Amino acid sequence: MTDTDERPAHEAARMRELIYGGLVSRCVCLAAQLGLAELLAGGPRPVEELAAETGVDPAALLRLLRGLASQEIFAERPGGTFALTPLGRTLCRDAPSSAQATALLVSGPVGAAWTELPQTVRTGESPFERRFGRGFFDCLELDPDMRAVFDRSQAHGLELELDEVLSAVDLSPYSTIVDVGGGDGLMLGRFLRASPQAKGILFDLPATVATARERLEREGLLERCSLVEGDFFDRIPGGGDLYLLSHVLHDWGDREAVAVLRTCRAAMAPGSVLMVIDLAAPGRAGNAPADRAVAVMDLYMMSLFGGTGGKERTSGETLALLGAAGLHAVRTRRLPSGMGVIEAVTADEGACAPPQPQPAGRGHGS
Repeated sequence: MTDTDERPAHEAARMRELIYGGLVSRCVCLAAQLGLAELLAGGPRPVEELAAETGVDPAALLRLLRGLASQEIFAERPGGTFALTPLGRTLCRDAPSSAQATALLVSGPVGAAWTELPQTVRTGESPFERRFGRGFFDCLELDPDMRAVFDRSQAHGLELELDEVLSAVDLSPYSTIVDVGGGDGLMLGRFLRASPQAKGILFDLPATVATARERLEREGLLERCSLVEGDFFDRIPGGGDLYLLSHVLHDWGDREAVAVLRTCRAAMAPGSVLMVIDLAAPGRAGNAPADRAVAVMDLYMMSLFGGTGGKERTSGETLALLGAAGLHAVRTRRLPSGMGVIEAVTADEGACAPPQPQPAGRGHGS
């Protein structure tokens, strides 16, 4: 058999892996729900013990563990025991950049909404809203437990990218950093540690600000911060010379995104800079690892917000939003991971300054 003959079979096998990928995802999320990684964090344990502790059927649990061992999440040992692998350890709550909260989100309403994707492709409506009768953020406000899991998922995801982002930006000119929609304070805390000369203002909804207060106090940064409650569609605190919008615009359709940017524009004084940090979609479909990661996240955004809601945008699309809000980009970067960083000033300040694109390699140790 020639290589040409083998190619269709290889592609057909790969397609089946993709088709069954949803089943693997469900099993990973089930392992997170059962807390299997944390039960194994202290060392290998017999299936019977794990089944008794989780209240499940031992025979079914054995098959689940073996299936996930094939994905290198667990490892089967002699005598019917299983151990945790480095990959599986990411399902522990306290693991660096833990994936546990993300798995719990997908095992709940977020994953349930995916069943509505066929209708979204036909009509553009939000799968999440169609399934649950209200928008994703409305559900978060009504369900404190879901909100807590979402905030943890966001924070752990942010841990994966902050080193790269911080290596690509110069924070030395700034004395007051305003994190708009700052979440639990992880990003502002990292920015403040990287710029000891600066003070910070974290701006978000009341429940989120309370969580941020706990984190910033725990990290010894609260004295350098002001925490302000509010809605970024209404107003944003003034007094900053650097405004951060990290993973905010991708949550909204174009009209809402421009509204957020206009609120930022109204708060910015002469000389202030707005830094937009979001995944940057490539101009056309690509299969490089970074491009695949962005494409999957864009599908995830569509599963929450529909065909015309939140999405991962190209740099050009974000620049158009900035222009519509009276802002002018002075520097753009797409980092090796696929993260995009755009710095903008008010249009009257930046009218004579064309954007300065930076090479992707700037994301490593500059």
